[in-house]
Amino acid sequence: MKIKATVQNNVTSVKMLIPHSMETGRRKEKDGSVVPAHFITEVTATCGNDTVFHAELGPGVSKDPYLSFQFDGAKAGDVLKVSWVDNKGGSETGEAAITAM
Repeated sequence: MKIKATVQNNVTSVKMLIPHSMETGRRKEKDGSVVPAHFITEVTATCGNDTVFHAELGPGVSKDPYLSFQFDGAKAGDVLKVSWVDNKGGSETGEAAITAM
């Protein structure tokens, strides 16, 4: 997972790229067999003890989703923790230090 977080004028901007196949469960292989659904269902970002972003995703989101958001209250040097969970129980957590812009 790639995470970039920068703060300017007390507003933190976050950009992240999450590598994931994001299969809908509707695509078929050349032999006609259906590719099973496999997609991210939830993404959560925390800074300190505060949840600063939460999203519930579904099969309509493209492969390797790119997400961005902004929040107030962080400063340079704080750590942003992002985690996701998919419909098959897979998960990943990544961290990034917030930098000054």
